[in-house]
Amino acid sequence: MKPKTILSLAITLIFAGSIFAADELKSITLPKVNIKKTSLVDALTKRVSTREFADKEISLQDLSNVLWAAAGINRPENGYRTYPSAMGKQSISVYAITKEGVYIYDHTKHTLEPVAAGDFRAKAGAQGFVATSPLNLIYVSDTSKFDGSAADKRALANFDAGHCSENVYLYCAAAGIGTVIRASIDTAALAKVLKLGKNDLIVGGQTVGYFAK
Repeated sequence: MKPKTILSLAITLIFAGSIFAADELKSITLPKVNIKKTSLVDALTKRVSTREFADKEISLQDLSNVLWAAAGINRPENGYRTYPSAMGKQSISVYAITKEGVYIYDHTKHTLEPVAAGDFRAKAGAQGFVATSPLNLIYVSDTSKFDGSAADKRALANFDAGHCSENVYLYCAAAGIGTVIRASIDTAALAKVLKLGKNDLIVGGQTVGYFAK
């Protein structure tokens, strides 16, 4: 191979490598939870579903608060979490899908850990607004934590995810943020994106974003 050809190939590989590195996701350390105090009655009064969101990214602080509300640790002395869980199994993992990529929430470190780089928002749900919304949460239950039939495990997973999603609803209501829970998902396609195992069940999704003006 000619020297110029070798040099050209080397430059190409270096350039390609730099692009790949730029596209890689990194772990995100979330800021300390900082939620403005409000009354439960006020949050319940303002709780609403919306399907129209502003073209604005979720701030890192709101992202931190949303994830903690969904499934964070609220009792550090024993590691217990914000949502009540069937038989205390704590089966839910929360995935966050943004235009940058897919992350899984690590509640023990309060971080987002990378799963896949790229814009997979369209895989997060069938409704049109999902593909352009700033944040989609996906609730996944590890059904191996439950005993019983597949129907029994599904029912318990639904309970767990429902509690998580309602926590997010209440935080969003208190903070003036829009959200909506969703069930229309191509779960087979999304499971590949999330790299799920055979016992992982996608229970539902929840879109979060600032209200459209």
